[in-house]
Amino acid sequence: MLTRLRTVLAVAMLTVATYAAAVESRGSHPDTYVVVRGDTLWDIAGRFLGKPWLWPEIWQANPQVANPHLIFPGDVLSLAYLDRVAVQPGPREEAPIGAVPLSEIEPFLKDLRVTDAFEHLPYVVGFEDNRLRGSAGQLAYVKGLDTAQAGQRYMVLRPTVRYALPRPFQQLEANGSTTPLDGVLWSQYVPPTGRNEFLGFELSKVNVGTITRAAGANGAQVATLSLEDSGHEVRAGDRVVPVEAAAYDLQFFPHPPASQPADVSVLAVAVAGTAGGPRDVIAISAGRLDGVDNGTVYSLWRPGRHVNDKVTGPRTSRMDDQFTGSGSSVALPEEYAAHAMVFRTFDKVSYALVMDGTKPVRVGFQARHPDAQ
Repeated sequence: MLTRLRTVLAVAMLTVATYAAAVESRGSHPDTYVVVRGDTLWDIAGRFLGKPWLWPEIWQANPQVANPHLIFPGDVLSLAYLDRVAVQPGPREEAPIGAVPLSEIEPFLKDLRVTDAFEHLPYVVGFEDNRLRGSAGQLAYVKGLDTAQAGQRYMVLRPTVRYALPRPFQQLEANGSTTPLDGVLWSQYVPPTGRNEFLGFELSKVNVGTITRAAGANGAQVATLSLEDSGHEVRAGDRVVPVEAAAYDLQFFPHPPASQPADVSVLAVAVAGTAGGPRDVIAISAGRLDGVDNGTVYSLWRPGRHVNDKVTGPRTSRMDDQFTGSGSSVALPEEYAAHAMVFRTFDKVSYALVMDGTKPVRVGFQARHPDAQ
């Protein structure tokens, strides 16, 4: 009941905000639209309103759609905002279409977190039978769980990335130290920025387990953790925290940022490493402390390059993204790349889903208001 109430309140507030501004449609549009396979309310709003994050306006104009995350092929949606026409649900013969693909962001909702520090957390020091790694059905020995009792469940986390500016990220070893040779010029591009700030450590879930023997039993200085997951091997140095119910949103209501923090940029692109497109997840350099919340929509822009004028100036390397040169350099304009919606926030870092775009999103791209031109 509380979840439904929060949803209703969020929709009400968003409706007031969106209807306060004039609806900007892309020219003429039909009075009704029939949903086809592959459609989402985000896509439909982008097609007919020009602003996909205004999809709640279409939802509010169609009371027959009980859940905005459940539209079906064949559903008839009204696009006549002033003089609503008759609408009808489509046949329920195919799977519903979500407004946001939860399956694509679920691992980032459940398995990743960003924290200011992790050195104080208990950690794995060894495994049964002198193994170098541990997996499902095996025992890991954890130092620092002095008060843990048999039967309690714990999650094993691994520090993977250190987020900061001007260097967007540094890869970490299992014990939290920087990966050797990380940061070689040819392996990582460092985009220009006016910020010099530590943003947080990313911790990734690698396993879960149950305490089978408390520290101090039979003179042992460590607690014994029976590992249960088979997806990732546990290493010495991995951190351990109690298993808690994950608190995250399953429904999102896109909206422009309440304020625009200075110099917000893309810190990382999941899986692909340096570039991503629609339905890829990115990390950006703004979070709860900057007023960012779930559903915040940004437009992402390639920073304007500085190139050497080959006519009036000397010839230089083609690696000119950061080149400022002297009087012979020319500043080029920023280039729009895509829109992205935030789905999980931490103090200084947020995860966002790339929703649409015209070119790949890369590390160092700037996050602007969604209406930026």
